[in-house]
Amino acid sequence: MNNLTDQQKGSLLAFVAVMFITPDSLFIRLSNVDTWGLVFYRGMIPFLTVFFIMLLIYKLNFFKILFNSGYHGLIYVGTFSVTNITFVVSIQNTNVANTLVMIATAPMLSAILGAIFLKEPPDKKTLISIIITFLAIIYIFFDSLKLGNFYGDILGFVTAIGLAVGAVTIRSAKSKNLVPAAVVGKLFVSIFALFFIESFLLLEKDLIIVPIMCILCVAIPFVLVTIAPRYIPAAEVNLFFLLETIIGPIWVWLIIKEQPSIETLQGGMIIITTIAIHSFLKLKKN
Repeated sequence: MNNLTDQQKGSLLAFVAVMFITPDSLFIRLSNVDTWGLVFYRGMIPFLTVFFIMLLIYKLNFFKILFNSGYHGLIYVGTFSVTNITFVVSIQNTNVANTLVMIATAPMLSAILGAIFLKEPPDKKTLISIIITFLAIIYIFFDSLKLGNFYGDILGFVTAIGLAVGAVTIRSAKSKNLVPAAVVGKLFVSIFALFFIESFLLLEKDLIIVPIMCILCVAIPFVLVTIAPRYIPAAEVNLFFLLETIIGPIWVWLIIKEQPSIETLQGGMIIITTIAIHSFLKLKKN
């Protein structure tokens, strides 16, 4: 990593994180755990996993890093907690494609917030990419909205807002390590779920599905996504999340036959192509 430019580091971290995240929606669909049980485990297992790893790496400096994150840390704890809850509840209350389409508005929101608060207006390549992908999202949206539930769709959009605010917060605190704040956010998620959870039991296939999902699709990506905006603008990080808009529903389609519409596939190909070209041009420039 030391031999890479900041652009290469940020792009690589964001890409790997999203690749780990893509089967997340599928695992949520495959599990038989109730919504708040799922929220609890998706908070507690990643919290314990990353917390103990960070204690091994940083020892008691973990708490020093956490307190030194200041108000940036507090904001990130809040947005990280909210997005982790609203994502699961959204997936459970609407079509997978609907949730992911809503989340795909995050780059546009990040670009707006970055321009306002960080004085980082997106460059021409990024702006064109955001506009093209946003039009693709609208194309998908009009077809997918009628298939889902308004409540789930709204929570999907709230998740997008949280992702945008979180990425801009990390970008504005490039000198600070906000991974400990994300760890605390996971703890808050599990504590919040305790007020609503009906059962802690994991039966049959859930004994395998839930831990794998929590480590591969939640713990690893949240560390990478928390680091990536320190190297590239928030809008560019969230641009990679658009890959989940198409790849996530395809996982669900292949395994449990929840088929995405032709509009989702067509719009998804536009999104993937746009991100690939954008990343290639940015990396080539650097």
